[in-house]
Amino acid sequence: MNHQTQYLQEDFIKIAVLENSIEAQLVDSILTDLDIPHRIRSYHDTALNGLYQVQKGWGNLEAPESYQKEIIQILDGIRISPPIDETSGS
Repeated sequence: MNHQTQYLQEDFIKIAVLENSIEAQLVDSILTDLDIPHRIRSYHDTALNGLYQVQKGWGNLEAPESYQKEIIQILDGIRISPPIDETSGS
């Protein structure tokens, strides 16, 4: 039994609001590589053409509470990483 199947739906709590789809894809990849159970939910609603995302953020990240500190550290690391300057020669 893997970590994802160990946890029931009620064991997941909202950990963070994600800012955009790139951040969601990156954190999903990292958490999957680390075998950390998680669920990402987009706030996009086709009926409102994404209006809710503009107001509330791209979506949220849910996981078992026992992983909250580790996930917040990972997300903070992603958010403070400087962008890669592809025009520099170094």
